[in-house]
Amino acid sequence: MKIASYIGLIVGLAVLTALIAWQGIREVGGILVDSGWPILFVPMIWLPTVFLAARAWQLTFRPDHAPRYGHVFYAQWMGRAVNTLLPVATIGGEVVKTRMVILWGADPLQASASAVVDKTVQVVGVILWGVTGILVLSWLALDDTLVAAAAGGLAILGAAAAGFFVVQNAGMFGFMARSAHKITQADYFGRLIEGAGEIDQVIRDLYRRRARMAASTIWRLLALALQTGEVWLAAVLLGHPIGLLEAVMLKSLSSTLSDVAFVVPNSYGVQEGAYIVLGSLVGIGPDVALALSLATRFRELLFDVPGLVFWQYGEGRSLIRRRRTGKASEKENSAADCSR
Repeated sequence: MKIASYIGLIVGLAVLTALIAWQGIREVGGILVDSGWPILFVPMIWLPTVFLAARAWQLTFRPDHAPRYGHVFYAQWMGRAVNTLLPVATIGGEVVKTRMVILWGADPLQASASAVVDKTVQVVGVILWGVTGILVLSWLALDDTLVAAAAGGLAILGAAAAGFFVVQNAGMFGFMARSAHKITQADYFGRLIEGAGEIDQVIRDLYRRRARMAASTIWRLLALALQTGEVWLAAVLLGHPIGLLEAVMLKSLSSTLSDVAFVVPNSYGVQEGAYIVLGSLVGIGPDVALALSLATRFRELLFDVPGLVFWQYGEGRSLIRRRRTGKASEKENSAADCSR
């Protein structure tokens, strides 16, 4: 998967570069520059989605094991930054956010299980958001062929999500640990079997809390829907305003396609290509569509880069604490040996 992500990064950046070269860097850059400093408001209108996504994740925990909202928010922010800026196939960020809440005191078993469930909720949210985009596209009667293709793609994604849900309830982690131990006969995997079975049980318990799962999905879907605001505002500031329904269609289908192409880090090239194709349906030229896509990427500089820095800061503090604890333990052991 890591190799695929690196390949996806290279291909995505190559496509993005080719698209900009095709339209002309001066032309695309000129559209952005002409919009002036107000274009920096685009990331601001997106910011509330992070708070909503954090609440969605917090709801996947058992109520008596849920971390503080502040911890969940910061961990979610750092996890998103990792998924956005690093070639980790949108999985590395889930690991990072789980690790951070554990470092801040969350139960490791509950945190690990909730991360798996939250990933499932994310996929369900993407499917529902994609369905919304398809319905709007159909309502606007812009391209029936595209509607059919998008519906087929979402059906495949839905089948994959259903399969993932079934595998989780069947004991995914326990099966992997037992299989690895059977093949390798390594004691390491043998020791993992019990813990993996406990994670599977916690996952099943979390899914039984249907009200919380439904609420988490609603919060996640609301976060996706609010992202429409950045597309609408960016189009207005770039001098090519579009209606709210057009913005919903453009954001929904482009972001869904970007999520499906998860092996391409940050959907470089994928998002831009989607904006060009979908933008043409609502009267947006390819140069403006590229500028619109790049305008929505300003948030990566304003929010994701600081999130990555904050993650490294948190990891650094944890490492320093472990070393101090280790040295203190060594001193106590030495003192105990001397007293004997």
